[in-house]
Amino acid sequence: MNNTETDPKLIEQLKKLEEKYEAMGQDLSSYLDGLLYSDYLKYWDYIHLETLLSLQNPKTGFKDEIIFICYHQITELYFKLILWEMEQIVTEEDISATSLIKKQKRINNYFHQLVHSFTVMTDGMDHDEFLKFRMALLPASGFQSAQYRLIEIYATDLNNLVHVDFKDELANESNIQLLYDQIYWKQGANELASGKKTLTLTHFEEKYSASFIQKAYELRKSNLWQIFKAKMQDDPEKETLIEVLRSFDLLANVNWPLAHYKSAVRYLHKKPEDIKATGGSNWQKYLPPRFQKIMFYPELWSEEELKNWGKTWVDKEVFGK
Repeated sequence: MNNTETDPKLIEQLKKLEEKYEAMGQDLSSYLDGLLYSDYLKYWDYIHLETLLSLQNPKTGFKDEIIFICYHQITELYFKLILWEMEQIVTEEDISATSLIKKQKRINNYFHQLVHSFTVMTDGMDHDEFLKFRMALLPASGFQSAQYRLIEIYATDLNNLVHVDFKDELANESNIQLLYDQIYWKQGANELASGKKTLTLTHFEEKYSASFIQKAYELRKSNLWQIFKAKMQDDPEKETLIEVLRSFDLLANVNWPLAHYKSAVRYLHKKPEDIKATGGSNWQKYLPPRFQKIMFYPELWSEEELKNWGKTWVDKEVFGK
């Protein structure tokens, strides 16, 4: 472009910008001045690198505690990405199967990364160090991940998340509070010996129960399962959608909890007296899917698959069969 000619494309872009800011009652020239005066964007400023790297604050002098902190923070960032996709799904007006499949594949990919990355926890810390520094973190526990509980609420009806002992009784229940009172994970934070509620659970409920119940109420007709049932039954892409939903179900309710279980076996040797090192969560009964029988989409599985939920993974990954 020389001094006497102006690129027509540039002129067209300027016109569009002028229309955009006129609609806002704003002057384009002022925004161009701001662009002229603004500094160049830098990578470390954009992702707030210094702030990000300042968020790891060990409570002990054990070197491997930094691994524990970083990995849990990474996990929560993946959860944020998953929830970002789920929120788009449930709020998109008249979402198509194609769009739903695309977003569900993204969610599945995030879970694949999480499951694979858990070797950072399984193999990446010194056993004795872990048992020592973990005691300095009580009663905090990864059990208290609110984002993961929201993922479950976005995924399915609360009826599918109640404890296995109440599934049949509450199968047709619509009272959100009643269903929440019997949600499965509450049993995972009861003391192994006495059955009493742990401080870990008490703190968690005090902070998040109201918001969980509210979100479950908001999504009672628009969670992923409800969208599938209401809009996708006659869609040509129904089978593909079923495939990605089944994958999601396995990743979230078999592979992910069992990755935790494998780590617990590695560090705690399945000793009941070591349960305190998990922050109070009863991992021996809480983590194995064969005990919880939590499925987001039980209608998408055969009787045989439901019967053997999680068993194949345990045999292979934990017991080496």
